[in-house]
Amino acid sequence: MKNKKESSFSRFDLLSEEIVFTILDFLHQNPCDIKSFSLVCSSFHAIESRHRRFLKPLRSEHFPKLFARYRHISNLDLSLCPRITDASLGAIAAGCKEALRSIDLSRSSFFSHAGLSSLVANCSNLVEIDLSNAAELRDTAAAAVAEARNLERLWLVRCKSITDIGIGCIAVGCRKLRLLSLKWCLGIGDLGVGLIAVKCKGLRSLDLSYLPITNKCLSQILELQHLEDLVLEGCFGIDDDRLTAPKLGCKSLETLDMSSCQNVSYVGLTSLTSAVGSLRQLILSYGSRVDLALANSLQSLSTLQCIKLDGCQVTCSGLKAIGNLCISLKELSLSKCIGVTDEGLSSLVTKHKYLQKLDITCCRKITHVSLAHITNSCTSLVSLKMESCTSVSAEAFVLIGQRCQLLEELDLTDNEIDDEGLKSISSCLQLSSIKLGICLNITDEGATHIGISCSKLREIDLYRSAGITDSSILAISRGCPVLEMINIAYCTSISDTSLIALSKCTKMSTLETRGCPLVTSLGLAAIAVGCKQLTRLDIKKCVNIDDGGMIPLSHFSQNLNQINLSYTNVTDLGLLSLARISCLQSMTLLHREGVTPAGLAAALLACSGLTKVKLQASFKSLLPPWLFEHLEARGCSLQWREKVFQAELDPKCWKLPLVDLE
Repeated sequence: MKNKKESSFSRFDLLSEEIVFTILDFLHQNPCDIKSFSLVCSSFHAIESRHRRFLKPLRSEHFPKLFARYRHISNLDLSLCPRITDASLGAIAAGCKEALRSIDLSRSSFFSHAGLSSLVANCSNLVEIDLSNAAELRDTAAAAVAEARNLERLWLVRCKSITDIGIGCIAVGCRKLRLLSLKWCLGIGDLGVGLIAVKCKGLRSLDLSYLPITNKCLSQILELQHLEDLVLEGCFGIDDDRLTAPKLGCKSLETLDMSSCQNVSYVGLTSLTSAVGSLRQLILSYGSRVDLALANSLQSLSTLQCIKLDGCQVTCSGLKAIGNLCISLKELSLSKCIGVTDEGLSSLVTKHKYLQKLDITCCRKITHVSLAHITNSCTSLVSLKMESCTSVSAEAFVLIGQRCQLLEELDLTDNEIDDEGLKSISSCLQLSSIKLGICLNITDEGATHIGISCSKLREIDLYRSAGITDSSILAISRGCPVLEMINIAYCTSISDTSLIALSKCTKMSTLETRGCPLVTSLGLAAIAVGCKQLTRLDIKKCVNIDDGGMIPLSHFSQNLNQINLSYTNVTDLGLLSLARISCLQSMTLLHREGVTPAGLAAALLACSGLTKVKLQASFKSLLPPWLFEHLEARGCSLQWREKVFQAELDPKCWKLPLVDLE
């Protein structure tokens, strides 16, 4: 008989902690796996605590216990916490100390400069802080951030109350900044941006979108010797005048975004591009007319690999010139451009056989001629987006599968593609995402080919594709084991059979079954049991889903973050059961006759993690005022909708309003 010492021996005792850490590194993609590991025994529990570096908590009230267990957290994501106070930041400061290097506060609120001061003072090794959406923070908060001397990356998106004074403090204090985003910081102007340019010489990435800046600070920005990414989207104060200055130059710049800069024409662009010879990506969306003159302003950009002209008015001569001058293009976006024709597009793509990404969304004038030239010339395409190219005939889509077999992403929403086209496309074995919404000519026959052949598919959108039934969904669920997202909204022939089949796709994170009247609680229960990683669920207008579907969700779907219950038969009981889902943050509940004001109030109180709830406006006068105050104090916002119930249109009629938008 073995003695007690021998019987307690485990082979895992032979493994060093470093080896176990390596094993844990392979489990990081699925939190459930890591949790299971830590529950094996007290030894594994302790090892997992020492190994963990990233933490994404749900409740700030648990911080003391969390940081007592996890003492080596370097990356803290608080985007799921609805309420972060100064006391919360104090607990983080005391628990993490010098180990903390990155903190995300982009979805947090209720803290002030005092909490930030405590955090920065105790966590001296912070290199990354995201304060996006903290609209109430003022210059005192910016001054607190300025004490983080080692800071390298800072996001202040929509911090509208910070002014030049506050950003000046950051410029003086945070000399090591490499990335700074000031998008929508409307209180910051030329003075503040100029100080950043003068003091933070090591900047690599700078986002000044929608700032009220002018040409005055632009020359200082373009003197930064290491700047690689510059975003000037919506900077309406920048124009051609000072852009013609001969001393402008930023040789390190690789990405320039001047979207919606309506006052910059080819004149200013010529001067600017001549000074940034290493530019690889240029974004001019919703800007000046793309004609021959503008295209000629790009002739010095021999290294340009990506150009985005979304929403611009383009000419045939402009597209032809871009094809001739931008010889290294790998990515081109012409989404929603007015003026794209077969002649211009065909001429451009024939010059770029190494093009990898092409977006021609809503280019309604192009026909099969363009698609023939695209597929013939650009056989290296990995991404093709051509939503609403409604003049392309069904026969042309066969060419995609015959010639572009490296495709990984394909968007054919609202097109004339039919089953023959899908059969051809099924030969694109690398396909991971395909969108076929509002494709009224496809049926189970074509979708089944995709399901059988495209085993790497992670995302498929069949929104309002009325010819799809359970048959093809069965093929997709069997043939696509890594499927993460499926949209079968308004595919009215879909039933529980499809949901039961999809429950075998264990990586499923997003399911949209809106407007599927044959789906019931039975199918939803199967999804809850089988798809443990489900985070988003839309069952709006699934009128046969009731409380029987909510109970399994509450037990098994503990990762559920967002749910739409509008027009279902869920009552107070089902709504209250969702309180068991600790991750639940967003809920939409419109036109629910089975939910009473008392039941709704109880559910809102019980679901303590909610940060956003959309409700029918009729509920507003029926709920007590103290409830609104309590939810607001907890970090939850209520959004009221006056939407009137609308009967569903026939799918073929639904497309009619989209005809001939140009």
